[in-house]
Amino acid sequence: MARTIFIGDIHGCWDELCALLDKVALTDDDVVVSVGDLVDRGPDPTSVINFFRRRPNAVAVCGNHERKHVRGLLSFSQQITRCQLGDGYADAVAWMGTLPYWWACAEAVAVHAAVVPGVAVEDAPTDVLSGTTSGLQRLEGQLGGRYWHDVHDGPLPVVFGHHVVDEPLVRPGRAYGIDTGVCFGGRLTALIVPSFELVSVPSTGDHWPATIQRWEADVLRGEAWEALTFGQLDKRLASRAKSSRGRAYLESVRAWSEATKAAIPLLSRRCDEEIASMPADDDGRLLAAHPAGATLVARLKGRLSSDWLGCAGPGDVRRLAGQLGVELPAAP
Repeated sequence: MARTIFIGDIHGCWDELCALLDKVALTDDDVVVSVGDLVDRGPDPTSVINFFRRRPNAVAVCGNHERKHVRGLLSFSQQITRCQLGDGYADAVAWMGTLPYWWACAEAVAVHAAVVPGVAVEDAPTDVLSGTTSGLQRLEGQLGGRYWHDVHDGPLPVVFGHHVVDEPLVRPGRAYGIDTGVCFGGRLTALIVPSFELVSVPSTGDHWPATIQRWEADVLRGEAWEALTFGQLDKRLASRAKSSRGRAYLESVRAWSEATKAAIPLLSRRCDEEIASMPADDDGRLLAAHPAGATLVARLKGRLSSDWLGCAGPGDVRRLAGQLGVELPAAP
C-alpha cells in the first residue's frame, strides 16, 4: 500500500534525509512530502533540492527560507546557500518559486508553519502558511496570543514544521509538528500516513556552526568591498566574524584597505609629476586629456590635498592608480 511520508525541516541535511528514507523503507510508490525549509544552515542543499526536483513522487511546500530566496531577501544563511549552490543558484531559486504553499492528501494537509483556524487553507495568507515573522505575529494577534494548533479544528489534521521542538508536537486528529531541529544537532522526523506513525533519525552533528565555519569567508569574499568608503569599511570591519576563517579573511581586507589608503601620498606625487611634465605653454587641454585629467586639473587648482586626492574609498584609489599607471592590488 502506498504511503505518504511527511518530512520535517531538512535544511540541507542530506545524509540524515537518506538515513530517514532508509529507515522508513521508502518504495517507489510512496509519496515524499517536505513541509518546507529544504535549504539554509546545513551542509548539502544541492543534493536535497535535486532529490525533490527529480523524484516523481516528491513534493515540497514553500517554507519561509525558500520564500526569502525567491524574494531576494538574503540574510546570512541565504547568502551561504547561494555560495553552496554556486552556478546552480538561479535555477534552484526559479524552482523554489514554483513551490505550493500547501499540499493535501486524503489524510492530512501540509503547510510549513501555520494555518488560520476557521479559514480554508487555500484562502489563508501565504505569509502565514510559510511562517514569515510578520505573518505569524499577525496570526498570534488575531488569536489573542493562543497557538493556532491549540484551536485548529479543520476537516484534516495539519502537518507542519518551522517551530523546532525536542519531541514531535502531536495534537491527535488536529496537528503534527515535526521540525525536530536536525540542522542544530537534533533529529530529522517523518510522519507516515495513513498510519500516523512517527519515525526519526539523529543528526550527525550540529551542522549550522560547521556550515558557518566552512562558508563564511566565501560569503564575505562576495561583498563589494571596493564600492565602500573608507568610513564604511572601518565600520564593517569592526563587526566580528562568526568563524575563524571569516575573521582571518576580514583581517586580510583590513590590511588591504590600509595599504590602499597608504598609497594616496604616492599617487599625489605622481599627479604632481604629471602636472610638471606638461609643456609650459599648455592651455590645459593636454592636462584635461590625461586619463586622470579631472584629478590633475583639480590638483593643479589646489582643490585636492595630498592625503585625500578626492578618494572616498579604495575603489577610487585603485581607479586613480590605474589612470596614473600605478598597479595596486584588488580586494582579497
